[in-house]
Parts: sequence; structure tokens; C-alpha cells
Amino acid sequence: MFGDKKENKSVVSKDIFSANTIQNGTSIIGDVNSEGSIRIDGKLDGSLFTKGKLVVGSNGVISGDVVCQKANIQGRIEGKIEVKEILVLKQSAIIQGDINTRKLVVEEGAIFDGRIEMGAPKNKSIHTNKDEPSIQKQAV
Repeated sequence: MFGDKKENKSVVSKDIFSANTIQNGTSIIGDVNSEGSIRIDGKLDGSLFTKGKLVVGSNGVISGDVVCQKANIQGRIEGKIEVKEILVLKQSAIIQGDINTRKLVVEEGAIFDGRIEMGAPKNKSIHTNKDEPSIQKQAV
């Protein structure tokens, strides 16, 4: 009455965070370009450009400019940051450089030293104006 046909159905979730990872204890010197998301738990001495999400773990350090879609920062960044959507600075985050983002979330204890430009994307990028003075701010 019922056939023995079995359908193969595969389910692919787009919400799974699969990322390139620079592990704690690993150091990279040079620029990193990625089409996908990336997690930094080690040290990057160079700029990072990704079309995905950036996660910097509590031991992660980036010394260079960052351009990404979304970011969640627990570690340290020394350079300009451009985030297309939302930047989250966790309580252990230390940022030394200018930030350009659409939305910003700062947890109590995060440290920031630089300028912030927020809102809808503009034609100019923060990476074009190097001579403006910075303002020191710290979340308490």
C-alpha cells in the first residue's frame, strides 16, 4: 500500500558560526583577507579584512586596521575599526584607535581611546583621514 521510498533530506543551517581561527599562542605578521568569519585568540600584526563576523577573544590582539561586517571584541585592537553593522565591546575589550560603525554596544569596563563615528554608512571611510586628533574615553 505504501511504497518503500525514502527521501533523503539534508538540512543546512546558515546560523552556524564556522570561522577561521588564529589560536592562542599563534602570531601572524601581515594582512589577513577572508571571505568568511574569523576568530582571533592569538596575535595579528597587520590589517584584517573580512566580509563576515570578527571575534577577538580575551587573549586576542590585533595591531592594525580592521574592516568587517560584525564584530565582538573581548581582547585588544590597536588600529582603526570599520564595522558595517554592529560592534560589541565586551568588558575586557581594549580599543586604541578610531571606530566607524552603524551600531555600538559597550559593556561596563571596556576601554576605548579614539573617535567614534556612528550611523548610516557614509561615502568617506575613517581610513582616509589620519591627521584628526583623538579623544580618550573609558566606559565605567
